Amino acid sequence: MAPAAFTGPALGLLELESLARGVVVADALVKQAAVQIALAEAVTPGKYLLVFTGPVAEVEESFRAGEVVGGKWILDRLLLPHIAESVVAALKGRLDTVGAEDAVGIVEAHTVAATLKSADAAVKRAPVRLSAIHLAKGIGGKGWYTLAGEQHDVEAALEGAAQAIDAALLVGTEIIQRPHVELRGRVI
Repeated sequence: MAPAAFTGPALGLLELESLARGVVVADALVKQAAVQIALAEAVTPGKYLLVFTGPVAEVEESFRAGEVVGGKWILDRLLLPHIAESVVAALKGRLDTVGAEDAVGIVEAHTVAATLKSADAAVKRAPVRLSAIHLAKGIGGKGWYTLAGEQHDVEAALEGAAQAIDAALLVGTEIIQRPHVELRGRVI
């Protein structure tokens, strides 16, 4: 079976060492093209994280402008054309719930860029749902997310997530078969 073609929006990420320059970069990239900021905030440990979405051409244009203005202050960057819509929805706080029969996969990565890249790969690999996503704030710049679905689909998604990023950036993956009700909706 051939993989599905993905034609969703694009996502840009710029992580800067300077909080003040981060705000200047945010202003420059929204003035450059019609993009929407999904995240623009100070994160642990004293960095500024910008995540923005929109049509591919606009995100690419804003990304280039952000790189120029950010210059030496940029620590990490990611440009994902055609990102899965469910990842963008998760960044906007629209997450799916975990059902009683669902398995849950957990992915933890060392960077926000690796987290988003692996989440995109995971949801494109198998029919799973993002049920939580946590980026950088209060967790030392790391990221993690949870996926819900049938166990074989979650296993396939975890495999895709791990393959999508450099092994050194992956902290690990875990799976829970039918998590206890105390965890559903509270922890995962």
